[in-house]
Amino acid sequence: MPITAPHEQGTKRLNWEAYLRWEDDLTHYEIIDGEVHPLPTPTFKHQLVQGELFERLRSYLRTHRLGVLLAAPFDFVVRREPLRTRQPDLFFLSSAREAEWRDRLNEPRFEIAPDLVIELLSPSDTYQRWKEKLQDYHHLGVREVWAVDVEAGEIEVLVREEGGYRSLGWFSGKQPVPTQVLTGLTLTLAEVFENL
Repeated sequence: MPITAPHEQGTKRLNWEAYLRWEDDLTHYEIIDGEVHPLPTPTFKHQLVQGELFERLRSYLRTHRLGVLLAAPFDFVVRREPLRTRQPDLFFLSSAREAEWRDRLNEPRFEIAPDLVIELLSPSDTYQRWKEKLQDYHHLGVREVWAVDVEAGEIEVLVREEGGYRSLGWFSGKQPVPTQVLTGLTLTLAEVFENL
């Protein structure tokens, strides 16, 4: 008997109440308008780049006591009806907003925005999917989004404005990554990719 992937077994639909009761082995997913979408398994290179970013940023954040950096899977609820959740590859919660998240350590999801989201772009990402994800992050209130193109070795930095995100540009090599959220950070993609 062939083994089928979760998304081949039929689309699972959840409303808010069902989501709160949902128990499943599936951990890496997003819910788009009530439909559960399993996320693809990342490539080894994706994992290496994510690991490098995580180590470098977390070390900086700890040294300067700026907050916490965590990795997927963890749900951020964009809205309850129709239900939408996102699981960013990496997300930062600032110590300046610690009162919002410190008492929620045992919760499996947040309805607050991280200060920064880092997404490593996948070959399966289409322009439309990326646009929808950015709209969700804007709706949630994420102040800054980094889009990392793993194959090209580039990063786009997007900052939140009233009507959407404004791009600060694409950066690569020894160009410092500009950030309005991680004050004082000096990071280049050359550092991130040097051991790959």
